[in-house]
Amino acid sequence: MATANRRRRLRGLLAPNGDDTSSALTRICLLAASELSVTGAGVTLIDRAGHPDAQQRLVLAGDPVAARLEELQFTVGEGPGLAAATDGVLVLVPDLAAAVSRWPGFTPGALAAGAAAVFAFPLTLGAIGVGSLDCYRSSAGRLNDVQVSDALLLAELAFEAVLAQIAGHTPEDLGWIGDIHAEVHQASGIVSYEQNLSMQAALLRIRAYAYAHDLPVSVVARQLVTRSLALDAEE
Repeated sequence: MATANRRRRLRGLLAPNGDDTSSALTRICLLAASELSVTGAGVTLIDRAGHPDAQQRLVLAGDPVAARLEELQFTVGEGPGLAAATDGVLVLVPDLAAAVSRWPGFTPGALAAGAAAVFAFPLTLGAIGVGSLDCYRSSAGRLNDVQVSDALLLAELAFEAVLAQIAGHTPEDLGWIGDIHAEVHQASGIVSYEQNLSMQAALLRIRAYAYAHDLPVSVVARQLVTRSLALDAEE
């Protein structure tokens, strides 16, 4: 009963007021920040989570740091949101500085961006994982039991909001979502053709170059698409 009451309360808080035209996912990210005492939140969907050709699609980031964390996960191919979406489990890291060995590619950049704690909650439908609600704090600290419970409810409501937009698509089909990484996939096609690689191998090469040069993968992709950068076969 307590869970049902909290779900009703959160639904009430998510209801738009007056001339509020913001999306349900925007309101969920804002509510996560206030109800969970986190600094910011974002929602990311993953097409074919757990498969080698999985594609990450950022639906919404509540602030620039949240956006940077999602970009960083896409660049290095690891992080709390990817773990939550792929494994279908919640990820609670109250002290990110202690997680360097868990995500050696993600953690240093996330700390530099201003995250000191990260929490990710899967968006699931049965056995299908389609993404995550990702939250961060600018200072280390745990979520209490009530906050974890509310976060799971917000993830449930976020998934409902996604389902409301699917209309005519299967739960596995996320190709309808505007993909902020469209240039990355275009660049992967260029590298794949020029170096006779699979698309996945081409993407890994682009990610490796971005990581080695401390650049967002989207910046490297734009340089490849505009031909201001060419990757040598050995890079």
